[in-house]
Amino acid sequence: MSPYRRACERARHGQYLDAPSFDSLHPPPPEKPLPPPSSTCRRYSDRRGGEMWYLCVFYHRLLDYRRPEVQSLAELFGGPGAGDAVEWRMPENHHEDSPFHLVRLPGDERLAAQIANRSLLVKGIYELWGHGATYDELEKAIREYPDERKLPYLTPESSFKIVVDSFGKVISFEEQNEIIKGFTYIPFEGRVNLKKPDIKFFVLETDDYGSQNGLPPVVQKMVFFGREVGAADRHLLPTYQLKSRKYIGPTAMDCEMAFLMANQGLARSGKLVYDPFVGTGSILVAAAHFGAMTMGADIDIRVVRDGRGPDCNIWSNFEQYKLPEPLCVLRADNNLPPWRPGLKEIFDAIICDPPYGVRAGGRKSGGRKLLKGIIPPYTVPDEKRENHIPSTAPYSLAECVHDLLHLAARMLVVGGRLVFFYPMLREDDAAGAAKFPEHPCFKLVSSCEQILSLRYSRVLLTMVKVGPYTEEVERMGEERHQEFRENHQKWMEEGNLHSAVFSPAEHDKKSESDRGSKPKYRGKYV
Repeated sequence: MSPYRRACERARHGQYLDAPSFDSLHPPPPEKPLPPPSSTCRRYSDRRGGEMWYLCVFYHRLLDYRRPEVQSLAELFGGPGAGDAVEWRMPENHHEDSPFHLVRLPGDERLAAQIANRSLLVKGIYELWGHGATYDELEKAIREYPDERKLPYLTPESSFKIVVDSFGKVISFEEQNEIIKGFTYIPFEGRVNLKKPDIKFFVLETDDYGSQNGLPPVVQKMVFFGREVGAADRHLLPTYQLKSRKYIGPTAMDCEMAFLMANQGLARSGKLVYDPFVGTGSILVAAAHFGAMTMGADIDIRVVRDGRGPDCNIWSNFEQYKLPEPLCVLRADNNLPPWRPGLKEIFDAIICDPPYGVRAGGRKSGGRKLLKGIIPPYTVPDEKRENHIPSTAPYSLAECVHDLLHLAARMLVVGGRLVFFYPMLREDDAAGAAKFPEHPCFKLVSSCEQILSLRYSRVLLTMVKVGPYTEEVERMGEERHQEFRENHQKWMEEGNLHSAVFSPAEHDKKSESDRGSKPKYRGKYV
């Protein structure tokens, strides 16, 4: 496997790319090329009602998640419809897997700064003053950028700093100084402040890569120059990392993914977020960090009530981070929800990771004998209620997803979001026929794949509720579920996904050379 393909595969797994400097970016072919560098200043300053194009630089991680996260945050901070108004373009000789994206946001710079500060995958958002294949072309583009856009940030009253960053190469300290000295044609009048400048300018340089650094060799050298509008704040990742958390389990959600899910669910102060498969509470911790009120439920009473003792349970996680505790954590079954008749539309978001039977299988109330009618329903005596652990039976993925959609359709407010993971087999025949579950109450906003192995991946589905829940909608939902269950994902039944992931297969017996020759990169080549 080539270094480039190996790097792309690692990035899609959510692993950092082993490339020097600038956290890692990775480019192939053009999507919508921009005009030549000499005219980019006019293109980037193209305004429409106060809007402009920004350079959005992403971390080279979780590639499918990057644009949807920005659009969700635009919806969060910009109001209803703002996410759909976000526009994307690609710089010349880049395609959408590149970390360099051009974005037009439906608002002023405050929206861009809010998005960058809240995002997990945005490294920074910049007002682009120019770019070019050489520093001479960059100078020409910067000179042509409108003075009315540049001069307010070059005044004597403001302090500034120029940061040189690179991707695909290492720039020595001496070289960085020479690059900075080359910008004497920009009329900086303010004082330099390297610690706390009022304004930061960035020089972002890529290189015409060789073929052995894990990056696509087809991309030309490119230099960007711009003013920082907003920067990422990723300090919360080391703060919330699982290895330092008091109470975790084998399926505890990684903190970065939990925060991404909270962003997709638009978690914020005043919102109520519910997780029906709460486990050790990782998703609710992320939602609470952003100020949301939280509730959770789980079928395992030992997880909800006991944990690993009085100082190591779901509540101790919130105490550890000094977050507001959940309003309540229920022992409840997603198959038999505890809500009283007539109760509906109380949650602003339902965010969860349903059990899909690979690392942990789903369970529902009843037990095999009870569900098969071998024994009649029974009542637990009062003296045994405190320590009673109800019997459970296997819970197939098809039934679990159906019950989740039914719950969300009933309990979410209109405009609320359902965010959950859905597994997929990665075999060629399965990939072509893949279809996500549907419900008449919901519109699919985004689907973001995370590759977990050569056999299967999981897709983060984000749905928004677009209409009220009625008896007619319930009937239509049942019909769609039956159609989906019969005609599509046969592997969703009990044990089938686990077998597909772990059982030996023909292609596992192929030689190592055959494995290495199989393409791992899912993007486009030039």
